[in-house]
Amino acid sequence: MAEERTERAQAVQARHTDELMAKAHVQGVAVGLAKEAGQYTGDVAIVVMVDQKVPVDQLAPEDVIPHELEGVRVDVQEMGIFSAQ
Repeated sequence: MAEERTERAQAVQARHTDELMAKAHVQGVAVGLAKEAGQYTGDVAIVVMVDQKVPVDQLAPEDVIPHELEGVRVDVQEMGIFSAQ
């Protein structure tokens, strides 16, 4: 069951990565575990990694990240800015 959820999330992620990466503050997109209050929930999600979380009312409409895509949960996680060392 978990494997099926992961495979489905990967397929949905592949279809939406370009549109998610085009949004403000997005640094990366992957399939992983959702977090709530800093703790992993065990729920498979499309994880959108951002340099900083910004309140929805301060984002342009095209930069708002949906709560789900094609029935798969989307979780925004603040990761800072990625850079090569």
